Amino acid sequence: MTHETAPSTPPPHDAAPQTDDLVLRDASVCWHPYTQHALEPHALPVASAKGAWLELTDGRRIFDGISSWWATLHGHGNEHLIGALQTQLTRLDHVLFGGATHEPAVRLAERLIEHAPAGLTRVFYSDNGSTAIEVALKMVLQRWVHLDQPERRVIVALDSAYHGDTFGAMSVGDPDPFFQAFAPFLFEVRRVPPTEDAMVAALEDLGSRAAGVILEPLLQGAAGMLVQSEAYVRAVRAACDQHGIPLIADEVMTGFGRTGAMFACDRAGIAPDLLCLAKGLTGGMFPMSATLATESFFEAFLAQDKSRAFFHGHTFTAHPGGCAVGLASLDLLLQDDVPARLEAIGGRIRAGIAHLSDHPKVRDLRGIGGIAAIELEPESGSGGYLAGQAPRLRAAAIERGVLLRPLGNVLYAMPPACTTDEEADRVAAVMVELVDV
Repeated sequence: MTHETAPSTPPPHDAAPQTDDLVLRDASVCWHPYTQHALEPHALPVASAKGAWLELTDGRRIFDGISSWWATLHGHGNEHLIGALQTQLTRLDHVLFGGATHEPAVRLAERLIEHAPAGLTRVFYSDNGSTAIEVALKMVLQRWVHLDQPERRVIVALDSAYHGDTFGAMSVGDPDPFFQAFAPFLFEVRRVPPTEDAMVAALEDLGSRAAGVILEPLLQGAAGMLVQSEAYVRAVRAACDQHGIPLIADEVMTGFGRTGAMFACDRAGIAPDLLCLAKGLTGGMFPMSATLATESFFEAFLAQDKSRAFFHGHTFTAHPGGCAVGLASLDLLLQDDVPARLEAIGGRIRAGIAHLSDHPKVRDLRGIGGIAAIELEPESGSGGYLAGQAPRLRAAAIERGVLLRPLGNVLYAMPPACTTDEEADRVAAVMVELVDV
């Protein structure tokens, strides 16, 4: 197995980064996601990337310790993925997917179904993780209408959940801290702590109003890399079966090996009714997502009445280039046993930070698969995404040659599968240093 990497020696960090022309131009015209520009006025000026490394416009090289928001699965600039995209675009660059089809879309759907948990037989393409969730929620709610049970309108979700930024996805996410401003416009959701008793109690209380359950299986990402047990995920599946409602598995982040298995559902030994995928679907190279559904979901929309169709779509649904890259990424994932590789990388980083368990500034150490996280004691308040130390920790990590983006007081790493042992050790060492910054 080969992994494209750049030399792992970190760049010098004895001087503050220079504010170059690109940064100043950016600051005058761009509005960045999840960024408080009053506190973080200057973006990181990236000129190029290869393997697990970013090269900045001033020549510094920064290790991408978070796979560029959890998406870059194999590493940047992978020639196999680039070749697949280039070849496809010369053959068919784009065609609408309403009433048309093409080989890459059909083949990718076939292969996703082949490797997905049992029972998922249909693939609905969209363009990012939020829309994959939106599709699943609309499928659930419209299906209940078709089954003459429109009173089933309440989705059960977990406390601190994050599922995306479109309105349905915001509704099933926890409004605090991201979505409070939109609370009057979000539909009703029952939020519960991640315990079996709480889930069972909520479903029993809702009764015939319960529409379904959504969760990120085994790992709540934006909540602070909160790890669930496999037994808990199985208990949620059993509770859904008992109440006759569907389970939506949000594997936008956990899919394609991040938890050490192809899908987190596989590791937990369950199959959902709807499976939402994005990020690693194309190895992070192309904006694309998919919602996989069971045949019974598909059949609930079949009728001679056109109004019963699933009215959802995107201009770039099943983009041929994206599908081709998805197929190439899946080839690499299986060929290189990426789930096992990520498990080894994450395990090595977790081993490198394990001695911090008794550190007075450390509240918890956790992780799974290719992910390692340190929850720090908050400097004030109860912590969470808005904890004040995040910008300082991020800047200190960049000074040490590693891109990390703390979730408030939770410092985590999730590097790509091309990460070498030496690079994993470097990430662990930087995380250890940051505890005392």
